[in-house]
Amino acid sequence: MTVLRSSGRGGRAGVRRLAAALAVTALAGGGLTACDEADAGDTAQKKTAAGQQTARHAAISWGTCPEPAEGTTRNPDLTCGTLKVPLDYQDPDGEQIEIAVSRLAAAKSGARHGVLFLNPGGPALGGLDMPGTMAATLPESVRNTYDLIGFDPRGVEHSTPQSCGFDDPTVYGRFPYPAADGSIDANVELAEADAAQCADTLGEKLKYFTTANTARDLDRVRQALGERKISYWGQSYGTYLGAVYRSLFQDRTDRMILEGNVNATKVWADEVADTWGKGMADRFPDAARVAAAQADTLGLGDTVEDVTETYLKLADGLDREPAPLPGTSLSLTGPLLRTVTYGMLLHNDTLRPLTAFWKAAADLADGSLTDADAKVLEQVLADTPASPGVPADNQVTMFLALTCGDAAWPKDVDGYAERTAADRRKWPLTAGMPANIWACAYWDGPAEKPVTVAAKGSRNTLILQNRRDNATPWESGVALHKALGDRSVFVGVDNGGHYVYDEGSACADKATVTFLTTGRLPGRDLYCTDVTGK
Repeated sequence: MTVLRSSGRGGRAGVRRLAAALAVTALAGGGLTACDEADAGDTAQKKTAAGQQTARHAAISWGTCPEPAEGTTRNPDLTCGTLKVPLDYQDPDGEQIEIAVSRLAAAKSGARHGVLFLNPGGPALGGLDMPGTMAATLPESVRNTYDLIGFDPRGVEHSTPQSCGFDDPTVYGRFPYPAADGSIDANVELAEADAAQCADTLGEKLKYFTTANTARDLDRVRQALGERKISYWGQSYGTYLGAVYRSLFQDRTDRMILEGNVNATKVWADEVADTWGKGMADRFPDAARVAAAQADTLGLGDTVEDVTETYLKLADGLDREPAPLPGTSLSLTGPLLRTVTYGMLLHNDTLRPLTAFWKAAADLADGSLTDADAKVLEQVLADTPASPGVPADNQVTMFLALTCGDAAWPKDVDGYAERTAADRRKWPLTAGMPANIWACAYWDGPAEKPVTVAAKGSRNTLILQNRRDNATPWESGVALHKALGDRSVFVGVDNGGHYVYDEGSACADKATVTFLTTGRLPGRDLYCTDVTGK
């Protein structure tokens, strides 16, 4: 994939990083019964008095941040440090792992309210640079109010990075698109092989790299910072992480913003199968309209329906006969076309480049590639340099660890085949992939039940959701709001794409900034229709 908010707002990234975030974003579901009234986080942390005492007195020494990926710019005021936490919170004095944390101090110390933790989602995206990228979009009133805190979640990038040793380090390579004839045999084979490789390489250790344990890590960071409470802003998968933290540590949660939302009652299998196709169907017409307006130059059709038909025929043709990419050993396949499309639909400012990519892909497939087309393909498919010292397959390893380890998945291969066939008919844009088999079908059972996200605690959560979000559709945001009840306020926006704040709605931005600076939520749910182009 190509365009991704890898650590905050804006920016364009390569195929590997974009695809990874996309995959994770749409993966949510599993409908398992979660923990009851018992607070799993407190239970684990209070396992021994010694373990709790250690956490209380831990501290972070701030210094230089790890070397960034080539070409990455970093806020010069950002500082970083590490904190040791238990691998297994049921054994707090056992093996320890390191969590990498970053801080951008409040611009005016006298106006400081507290700390604002930031997470860009994924799952399995690093977030050390997110304070710097987010700071560029925030008004002075917010920058004066908070220390912005970034972190790499456990197992990700600089936080004890994990690796299954995959030769193909991409997440999009695990998107289980069926064969051109609908067969899932190759998907079954890859899923079983990936699960076996992770089990053989990392063994039992990997089962502790979960969202619930990441939330517990955040509370250790809170203690190390000497804060009584934290505020939190999570995007995409980060909304689930935030909801889990809020559930485990409600009395330590101050102000929470959840943007582009996962349905926290479906973790993970059902969310993927139930929402991915719907999200693409809702969002795709936005790009098709852009293409139709350029019918004379793109030749993809002059109506949304015609463009959609052209796209589906192109994807089907590339499924049957991939098109070699000039100057490389790679080919453009149907799955890669769909993955790039998914990624570029996340942002409104990449809809026009997406339509140019479709034209270039069509010209490549029929043998009429121009020099201009070749430049488009090169730009869109350019990879992003990896972070120094991080295993190449770290993101896909942790993507699988989280999506497979948070909750159990169905094991029935025949069931996957039946659901995939039905999904292909219902949602042709995604070709049955969301309902297909993942490595999770062969994963060992989770270490604990999913955390229950329910309407408990303070009224302290702002939910931001776009109407046409292809990654986490409208229905997912509504479901999270329903789960949190009157403890949350829902701000829906008549916009497309995966991100809400700083995307053209003054109504949504005002609600966000007011909440962060004053702690006041809107008195009722809002629907913002004032979107303007950036």
